[in-house]
Amino acid sequence: MSDVTTADPSPERSDGALARAARLGDEQAFRVIIDRHGPGMYRYALRLVGGSEHDASEVTQEAFISAWRGLGRFRGESALPTWLFSLVHRRSVDLVRTRRPVPIDDEMLATQVPPAQDNPLQDVVDGELLEALQQALDELPWNQRAAWLLREVEGMTYEEIAATLSTTPGSVRGHLHRGRRTLAERMARWR
Repeated sequence: MSDVTTADPSPERSDGALARAARLGDEQAFRVIIDRHGPGMYRYALRLVGGSEHDASEVTQEAFISAWRGLGRFRGESALPTWLFSLVHRRSVDLVRTRRPVPIDDEMLATQVPPAQDNPLQDVVDGELLEALQQALDELPWNQRAAWLLREVEGMTYEEIAATLSTTPGSVRGHLHRGRRTLAERMARWR
């Protein structure tokens, strides 16, 4: 049997190869998984927990701990990022259930709207738009908000979102449809 820890954990390795190596105890392969998927998982957690960097870090760290411990149960039936995002989702749900909702931080949403170029009026309009979007997202039911964030921000497919949220692609379509309709109504003045 070859020594797994000597395998090349380079970023070019597939998620499947990294997961198999990590399952066999290759910590370097798991570090590549963290480097590759950690930023997206953190962004998703940050939005789900209402913008608290501390809570998002805690949720992401707990998800990675669960992933390390649960790699033996990961069979590759879904993509590795889908499985990792589902761990973040479950940890976020647990955290939010025990806490009051907190609004999303404006700076977090600033990446969704490009900054104005030396135009004070446009800066004001952009700020108001972000505030309106934050409020509209905060008012969405949990599953609609999660589905919207995974689709629109993280670019996941309906199937990946369904696996992440432990639901069906049809339910995801419904959550997205209702969430988009609600956001469109609330953001109508910005069209």
